[in-house]
Amino acid sequence: MLLECVDNMKKTDVDMLNGNLLKNLIIFAIPVLLSSLLQLLFNAADLIVVGQFAGDDSLAAVGSTGALTNLIINLFIGVSVGANVAVARAIGKKDEKRAQDVVHTSMVFSIIAGIFLTFFGIFTARYWLELMDTTSEAIDKATLYLQIYFGGMVFNMIYNFGASILRAVGETKKPLYYLAIAGIVNVLLNLLFVIVFHLDVAGVAIATITSQGISAVLVVICLMKRTDCVNLCLKKLKIEKKALLSMILIGLPAGIQGSLFSISNVIIQKSVNSFEITELVAGNTAAVNIEGFVYVAMNAFYHACLSFTGQNYGAGNIKRCKKVLLYSLCCVIVVGILFGGLSALFASPLIGLYTSGEIAIEYGIRRLLIIGTTYFLCGFMDVIVGGLRGFGNSII
Repeated sequence: MLLECVDNMKKTDVDMLNGNLLKNLIIFAIPVLLSSLLQLLFNAADLIVVGQFAGDDSLAAVGSTGALTNLIINLFIGVSVGANVAVARAIGKKDEKRAQDVVHTSMVFSIIAGIFLTFFGIFTARYWLELMDTTSEAIDKATLYLQIYFGGMVFNMIYNFGASILRAVGETKKPLYYLAIAGIVNVLLNLLFVIVFHLDVAGVAIATITSQGISAVLVVICLMKRTDCVNLCLKKLKIEKKALLSMILIGLPAGIQGSLFSISNVIIQKSVNSFEITELVAGNTAAVNIEGFVYVAMNAFYHACLSFTGQNYGAGNIKRCKKVLLYSLCCVIVVGILFGGLSALFASPLIGLYTSGEIAIEYGIRRLLIIGTTYFLCGFMDVIVGGLRGFGNSII
């Protein structure tokens, strides 16, 4: 029974059903925030190393792929949100069998999705880049980077689904530790492949998928070692229809929403590329990456609201669900204004980390001044969406 499952949960798991709600929300959100920052540092390390040691054309090549990769993988990452909510609600309802079904179904799905994305990305990369008007100077390098990046997509999927399951039970610290290890490896390999072996964009892509592989292996080992309802047993791996349906009903609308935002970003990237100014693409790339750090800081409270609402709704505690939404909104507004304001205030030195070109820095500053001061609105929206998804109202 799930009572035994709850008793077996780790000491590092955050109790979402009892205790000081605001305190537990923050304790949950901080490791998620730091984990997301580290994951974003994978890409930032790529951009900084390639921009400083390979030039603006290579920076533009790597940067021009960001919106496209997000568009392609967001639909599947959304299903991991469904896995999170399905596990959280099963815990709240004390349904250990359903939790186990979701865990094993989600891991099989992540592998299938990763394999599909690998083949899709490798064989269609250049077509999508041409459709986005990627500059002639950047398209060959951008295609190579994308093809290598998608070659490791199975690792990306496994990690995201595994981390989503761990968040459902309140375990947010271990994914942070795993990403820290992988992040250090990523940076060291970036420097080795680009500076020593002169592999340019191929080097940073290989470093990225290697680090993702490490984080994926570690999160799988973590799930296998757990003794509660999210224990992963390789012999039990299979697709359970009801579990898959529950994940898709919540996760697919989340994925579609993420894809819609990605489509708008692809259109923006296409517009930027159409100017055919390498410095403009490079400066915009740097600014977008910095914005990402602000976004993930806010997004941690989306995940907190999602998981807390899922468990408490499963337990029938609607009053606590309302408090979860209120506290999460207050936190995300504060974080959004603080981080967004700092990114705008220190725009020049931050952009300078990515490129030394004065023209590229100027373009990056222009973007950050606008986005940084208004980005808290995005966090406000995401938290409300997290609350709705926690209730199971993902289509709304």
